Amino acid sequence: MNKNKRLYDVREITDFKDMLNQCVEQFGNEPAFKLKNKEGNYYDVNYTEFRESVDTLGAVLYSMGFTGDKKIAVMGMNSYKWVLTYFAAQLGSNVIVPIDKELLFDDINTILEVSEAEIIFVDKKSLKKLEEHKDLLPEGLKIVMMDEEYDRDGYLSFDSIFEMGRSLIATNSEHYKAFVENEIDPEACSVIIFTSGTSGLAKGVMLCQRNICFVITSNSSVAKIGPGDQYLSVLPIHHTFECTLGILAPLYNGCCIAFCEGLLHLMKNMQEVEPTVFVTVPLMLEKIHGRIMKAAEEKKGGKLILSLGKAIANTSSAMGVNLNDRLFGEITKNFGGRLRLIIVGAAAVRPDVIKDFKTFGIPAYIGYGLTECAPLVACNHDDLWACDTVGMPIPDVDVKIINADAQGVGEICVKGPNVMLGYYKDEAQTREVIDEFGWFHTGDLGTQDEDSIIRINGRIKNVIVTKNGKNIYPEEIEYHLNNNPLIAESMVVGFDSDDGFDTIVEAKIFPDIAAIKEKSKNKENPTAEEISKVIADVIKEVNKKLPSYKNIKKIHIRENEFIKTTTSKIKRYANMDDEKPEDDK
Repeated sequence: MNKNKRLYDVREITDFKDMLNQCVEQFGNEPAFKLKNKEGNYYDVNYTEFRESVDTLGAVLYSMGFTGDKKIAVMGMNSYKWVLTYFAAQLGSNVIVPIDKELLFDDINTILEVSEAEIIFVDKKSLKKLEEHKDLLPEGLKIVMMDEEYDRDGYLSFDSIFEMGRSLIATNSEHYKAFVENEIDPEACSVIIFTSGTSGLAKGVMLCQRNICFVITSNSSVAKIGPGDQYLSVLPIHHTFECTLGILAPLYNGCCIAFCEGLLHLMKNMQEVEPTVFVTVPLMLEKIHGRIMKAAEEKKGGKLILSLGKAIANTSSAMGVNLNDRLFGEITKNFGGRLRLIIVGAAAVRPDVIKDFKTFGIPAYIGYGLTECAPLVACNHDDLWACDTVGMPIPDVDVKIINADAQGVGEICVKGPNVMLGYYKDEAQTREVIDEFGWFHTGDLGTQDEDSIIRINGRIKNVIVTKNGKNIYPEEIEYHLNNNPLIAESMVVGFDSDDGFDTIVEAKIFPDIAAIKEKSKNKENPTAEEISKVIADVIKEVNKKLPSYKNIKKIHIRENEFIKTTTSKIKRYANMDDEKPEDDK
């Protein structure tokens, strides 16, 4: 039973057109975007101007024949033009197909072919990928360059078609009027997101505007944001986590959005933009946390000062006194000085990191979701904070655990207005995950207590079942491994012993060479033998924390990082072909 109730009143919205109209009425002159010009100076685009730009691009798309359920793809870095394309496509009742800019050409082309996209909007880097294999692209595919002013080589320029849109509005053309008067079916497929997740072949998740609008309002009812809040969009925008919670929800609430110029510019952009809310993934948050802690420890007496500061902050907080600005002002300056909230999801996060940010005066809300749920299922919020759970189901979403074992661990199933329409052109796979009663079977394992609090244990496909029938959750062991500063990344797998009578737990390790070097106090890079010994010692310590049947018996040390998704989750299926595991440790 879902015990999570709305904390705040929210405006109901039926679709994105309704949402934008309401935003203009309520926040017309408020900044919707903070953008940087070619000279490196920031300027604001208010909500009225944003809506006018959406209409401008929408009118020209209408004039080009993009009306109804035509497929419009978009690929590139997070940008204002990316967002304009997203809205203009859908306000014309077309279907937007966001594509991961990091994919290889063959995968991009497959998505274009399967989705039957007729036009794609791309940035400069993405265009280069397409140009290299131009002859293999689907016949008749139109390409719009988001970074160039003029048409060339058969490609259209965003700026040039935008000028056409301005002319259509100036003359009050039929195409402009048709776009503005277009009625949206909130139940129709509006977005197709092709996601391989961590388990294999890409699937096209079909979402409707009702799905996404529901998540926007439900989440907004438990986490207070509004005019005056500044976002910095960092995570890849093609992913529903960033798109829904880092772009659409802020716009619905009258916030302002700026775009990160790349991870190398993250801290510089933080100083420039001074965000109040930051949407991120665990790996990014943990790296930022690591830099903060290292910088503190490198200062004379810094480690002691930080420890004392934490103790004082925790004590004063318990007494209802907030001393965070005075105690941790230098730390919070790294984020621009105004950060008040972090939203983190997409993978497991270390509880100590969440605790520390809370102590610094910046609570981090952990959430849980899937692309198939647009994406939010559960979260911590303004009335619920925990460092080791994903919180409660969001209001009006039901969650149940099925096929639970003796410890209460079972598959997480979700039912609510956030659940997708299905997988594109794949009814069989849709029926596999959405049962006859409307429950979406996530494939994730977890528990839910009497207060509806959810804890995630891992993926069903990842579970290692021992020969005597016991379940080992790789994510649990990986947590202990990743908690050690000498290990940068890890992946735990299981396989049968040669004689077939035992299950071998193997840890694939990407060591933190810098940390190992610092620990040994040796200026030279450690040898392979030295690294193996250090990691073997870590494994021994981890094994002491686990029952014997979960003990790691094989180690494989990697020279390179694991292959990951764009939200920094390790792709298990893509990292299985390492060399033969080393001997027993």
